[in-house]
Amino acid sequence: MTPYAFPEDLLQAQRDWYAVYRRLAATDQPAQTTILRRTLQRLSVQITTHPYWASIPGRAPAARMALKQETWESA
Repeated sequence: MTPYAFPEDLLQAQRDWYAVYRRLAATDQPAQTTILRRTLQRLSVQITTHPYWASIPGRAPAARMALKQETWESA
C-alpha cells in the first residue's frame, strides 16, 4: 500500500503509458510505431503536468516512483 492517494485518472494514465510502451516494444510496423510514440508523448505530458503533483511539494520524486511501482503490475 502506497502512502499516496493518487487520483484515478493519474493511475489510469500511468497504466495506459505502460500498456502503450509494451505495445511499442513489440511492434515492427513503422506506421504503428509513430502512432504509439505520439501516444506515449501525450500520456507523458498528461502524467507530468497532472495537478496532483502540486499538492505534494517536495515529495513529488518519491511519489512519481510510487506511482510507477503501483501501476507496473496492473498495466
